[in-house]
Amino acid sequence: MSTLNSRILVVDDNAGIRATLKILLAPHCGAVEAIASPKTLVSTMQTFRPDVVLLDMNFETDINTGNEGLFWLTELKKQFPDIEVVLMTAYAEVPLAVEGMKRGAFDFVVKPWNNEQLMETLSSACRQRKSGKESKESAPVATMLWGSSPAMTDIRRTVEKVAPTDATVLITGENGTGKDVLANEIHRLSNRAGKPMVSVDIGSLSESLFESELFGHVKGAFTDARTDHTGKFELANGTTLFLDEIGNIPLHLQSKLLRVLQNRCVTKVGDTKSVPIDIRLICATNKDLSAMVRDGRFREDLFYRINTVTLMLPPLRERTDEVASLVHLFTERYVNQYHRNVKGVSDEAIALLERCVWSGNVRELQNCVEKAVIMSDNEVLLPEDFQIAENQINIARSLVTENSLEAAEERVIRAAVKKYNGNLSLVAKSLNISRPTLYNRLKKYGI
Repeated sequence: MSTLNSRILVVDDNAGIRATLKILLAPHCGAVEAIASPKTLVSTMQTFRPDVVLLDMNFETDINTGNEGLFWLTELKKQFPDIEVVLMTAYAEVPLAVEGMKRGAFDFVVKPWNNEQLMETLSSACRQRKSGKESKESAPVATMLWGSSPAMTDIRRTVEKVAPTDATVLITGENGTGKDVLANEIHRLSNRAGKPMVSVDIGSLSESLFESELFGHVKGAFTDARTDHTGKFELANGTTLFLDEIGNIPLHLQSKLLRVLQNRCVTKVGDTKSVPIDIRLICATNKDLSAMVRDGRFREDLFYRINTVTLMLPPLRERTDEVASLVHLFTERYVNQYHRNVKGVSDEAIALLERCVWSGNVRELQNCVEKAVIMSDNEVLLPEDFQIAENQINIARSLVTENSLEAAEERVIRAAVKKYNGNLSLVAKSLNISRPTLYNRLKKYGI
């Protein structure tokens, strides 16, 4: 690290750890500073100006949950987004450290640490800081994988016909099937691709903010409206507007949306002037809008307005041919995002993932791969690197022979026991099974 002239800031309430790290790091760094409390973290950041912060997850508080480390990590990334943060954690806090990486931490080290691994982690963080890539700060671009199933082939043909037009599209499907990815693909192939698509998660809007967020407001329209605000419809003028979770709009607000779609103009809250809009509308929902219309919970005229073309994304269990491609795609994405030394995924791991039924669809598979990339110490991901819930294994039982399933299960359990040094609580948690179930498996396989 000396060639990088790096500056390391250690934040830990344990005086012995601070002294040890200063001795260990000093010969390899441009400068090392150590503080006992994060209360002086911000002021130290301003005066010391480190390249990397080595941050403990717990300090002198009554409840050592690791949440204090997450809080200060968030504050650091908010005020100093270019700084790389490496978390220090105990084995029991590893899930929190993983959450920390999702919030922007570069990596984590487990106490008691291995000096060589610690130095390598800090070296990588310093190189990342020096290079200025900041890859964690940019969201990866979603990629549409079509696969070869008849359903996806039909959708692709329809998209190729519809995308160049301004026809309104309604995308339906279970949670996690990739409705937002399909919406982006339609926009990418459209004549409006020169401008970014504007997306709105209807489900996250409260009724009080619905009109303001979609249509905008003028200064003084309501309490706290201190400035004019441009709504999403106006922001999407000349491009595509994607309304996700359209089925969550309350019935009494649906008429307001219908009026804008019919008139192709918006009036800001508190204003009398209408602004014409030119948008291409794509909506998505996991609800059965036809049933909602029959039950009087969704306006029939709005339903027909938004579904000129309807695309129904099948669940991942009906698109198993895509699993391998998705696993490789997500692995590459998270290897780059988290700077892991993972070269690929074993055929056995792919076979295991293909046999599982993903109730959360693509999103659940993606989360599973992300955890595996973060947690694995292997260059090639193995079946035991993936945390597969017991119910998924049971579902897979009918799809494989009893002997092959039991062999895979035994291999996964043995690897977990070895990884967590026989700590059965951590083993059970990593496998998403109860301790009694784990005991039965250990007895069954003679572990």
